Formats: sequence, structure tokens, C-alpha cells
Amino acid sequence: MGRGKIVIQRIDNCTSRQVTFSKRRKGLIKKAKELAVLCDAEVGLVIYSSTGKLYEFASNSLKSVIERYNKNKEEHQQLLNPSSEMKVWQREVTILREELQNLQENHRQFMGEQLCGLSVKELKGLENQLEMSLQGIRLTKEKILTDEIEDLNQKGNFIHQQNTELYKKVFGTSALNPGSRNGCIPFGMSTGEESHLPIQLQLSRSDQQT
Repeated sequence: MGRGKIVIQRIDNCTSRQVTFSKRRKGLIKKAKELAVLCDAEVGLVIYSSTGKLYEFASNSLKSVIERYNKNKEEHQQLLNPSSEMKVWQREVTILREELQNLQENHRQFMGEQLCGLSVKELKGLENQLEMSLQGIRLTKEKILTDEIEDLNQKGNFIHQQNTELYKKVFGTSALNPGSRNGCIPFGMSTGEESHLPIQLQLSRSDQQT
């Protein structure tokens, strides 16, 4: 038989009330943890017992959850008032405008413009940022060139191997033997062990420096 339906009302017996509180508190905290993990939700839980004892749970930080709640509540109340809503948007526009001006100023400085008002320390920091950017560009360029050369080497070795096997099938192994009386050297192939050497490409010194 199934368990009977429990009436949701205050439990008069103090002991039963404390046992029920302990069980349901643990279950509620467990459900809150599962909700935070499974749904990637930010959860904050605060429980006070009848004796005034505090129990709490937060997926990240209870303080950050409360601050976020207060901020959202304040924004919601401001949006209900048209004048407050206008002030909120004006503040957002001002912040975005300042960020745009800072980005434009940084861009001009990176291009070598408007450097007169900067101190030696600021110019040194700007120089270090440019050096780090150039270093990253050089490393990326060198990696791309190295990958391309490695790919060309693999393709060249594959073509060389196919060419050798093709001439063996057409002319026989004697065609690649210089000591053979009827031997001939196919065009584009060298004699001796050089015909079996793989083709290797590498970056020149000037490419590596740039």
C-alpha cells in the first residue's frame, strides 16, 4: 500500500516537528545542489529553524547571489518608472561612450599617434604590448610556414615514391641500374642512392628572422 497523503500544516509535536525539519532541510539542500549542477543555475538558499539556527547553501557565493538579487530588484523597480528607465539607459549610453573613446584612444596610440601626452612609463608599457603582439604574430607566421613546408615535403616524398614505383613497373628494375647494359635513367631521377633520398624543404634564415 502506498503512503498516505500528508496534510501540510504545522506539526504540534515538538519532537516530530524537529525530525521533519531535519529531514526536509537535508532534502531541500540536496535538491538545490542538484539544480545548480544539472542546470548550471546560480542558487542561494537560506533557512532559519524555529530556534533561530541558520542553515545556508550557495552554488558560488551567497553574498554574490544576494547582491545580484538586490540589483535585479532595483532595476526592475526602476523600469516600472519611465523617468527611472530613461536614467538607466542614459547611464548605459554614457558608459558605452566612455569605453568607445578609450578603445579609439588606444587604437591611435598603437598606430603611433597622439603620444605627446604620455609619460616614459606609459610609452614603455605601450612598447612592451607592441613587442608581445609582434612576437605572437611571428610565432603564428612561422608555425603556418612550417606546417606548409612539412605538407610539401610529405607530398614531394609521396610523389617521388610513386614515380620510382611507376618506372620500375614500366622499365623494370634494370632501368634504374646504371651498371646495366640496357639501363636507362628516367628523366627527373638521379643515379645511385640519391634517387631514394626524400625531398626536404626548410625555412630560409631570412624567413625565420621575419
